[in-house]
Amino acid sequence: MRHDESPTLSPPAAPGTPTSGSPTPGPSPWVLRILTVGLVLAALNLRPAITSLGPLLEEVRDSLHMSGSVAGVLTSVPPLCFAVFGFMAPRLARRFGPSAVVCAGMVAIAAGLLLRPFVGGTAGFLAASALALMGIAVSNVLMPVIVKRWFPDRVGTMTGLYSMALALGTALAAALTVPLTDALGGSWKTGLAVWATLAAVAILPWLPFVKDRKNASGPAAAAPAPVLRITRSRTSWALACFFGLQATAAYITMGWMPQIFRDAGIPAGTAGVLLAVTMAMGVPLAFVIPRVATRLRTQGPIVLVLSGCGLIGYGGLYLAPAGGAWLWALLLGIANCAFPLALTMIGMRAGTGAGIVRLSAFAQSTGYLLSIPGPLLVGVLYQHSGGWGLPLTLMAALLVPQTVAGVLAGRDRKIEDEC
Repeated sequence: MRHDESPTLSPPAAPGTPTSGSPTPGPSPWVLRILTVGLVLAALNLRPAITSLGPLLEEVRDSLHMSGSVAGVLTSVPPLCFAVFGFMAPRLARRFGPSAVVCAGMVAIAAGLLLRPFVGGTAGFLAASALALMGIAVSNVLMPVIVKRWFPDRVGTMTGLYSMALALGTALAAALTVPLTDALGGSWKTGLAVWATLAAVAILPWLPFVKDRKNASGPAAAAPAPVLRITRSRTSWALACFFGLQATAAYITMGWMPQIFRDAGIPAGTAGVLLAVTMAMGVPLAFVIPRVATRLRTQGPIVLVLSGCGLIGYGGLYLAPAGGAWLWALLLGIANCAFPLALTMIGMRAGTGAGIVRLSAFAQSTGYLLSIPGPLLVGVLYQHSGGWGLPLTLMAALLVPQTVAGVLAGRDRKIEDEC
């Protein structure tokens, strides 16, 4: 590869990286602006494939003749895809460049969302969903990598920005899917397919960077060490467990919370808005939490606050799901902000660009792998118990190991030292 290609697209050299001759010029302001727009638009598309389904899950189940257990499988597909395809992200990034992979991810999201309502049958629905989720998976892993390389002096701010956009996209899909479905004729198929438009728009800012592969092979993107090496770090395992348990809670919430409210007598549209409230809490907090976390030596206190809100929220859903619905949605929204905290800790627990790549892939992919049984088990418990008592008890119990793992992951350590 010629190192004089696309000089204006080259990310700044990582701090401490040795250089020869004249210093490499940083990216031009317009390049950073395009990347910022691209990050925001990409983040907006990282959850609508999931949260648009929750408010219409009952209609989808009836149309495709799904049992509660099969619906549980459907809610387990996102973490499964994130785990499997997340492991592929570093290799794809080294070969094609992180920006090109994110661009391809947006194409996959758009295609999957457009196809899944119309391919017919449960198997086709799952396959098209998996295509969209594959695009989400690789983008999930590479977002912290792109931020670390292109914005090395603004990691907290940029992580907060795209986390906020991610939360906004999550909330918009939850709140608007039912109204859009009604406005477009009442078919759940159209209501789900419309979100492909947003993904198609997100492709555009990444197109100028598709052929720029220089950022795939620079010092900051050195080839990851073998997985065995990263597994020597206790912090890596703690962060993976924390990531996996918060993902379990998030996908149970996104997949099942509207059904909990509907079973309590709340209309479908209101149930979707309540899920949107839960997701919308991530919009301001996803910007605030990373900034606060980077100013603290340890992030354990933040973990404790978030877990406490989750316990109260689950208890409220158990005792009075309809009576305090808005409060429980608010508290669970605060608890779900463990996600931007986990992303921030990924950037804080590694000291090099290569460490970020390894830790991001390991923590996210391993974490999502650990989260797979949760939504499925909730579906099984719901079907066989006929109520939400046992599922909610399980969700509350999982907060205990999540809190322990989060406190351990939040210690002031670097994985390079432990490895």
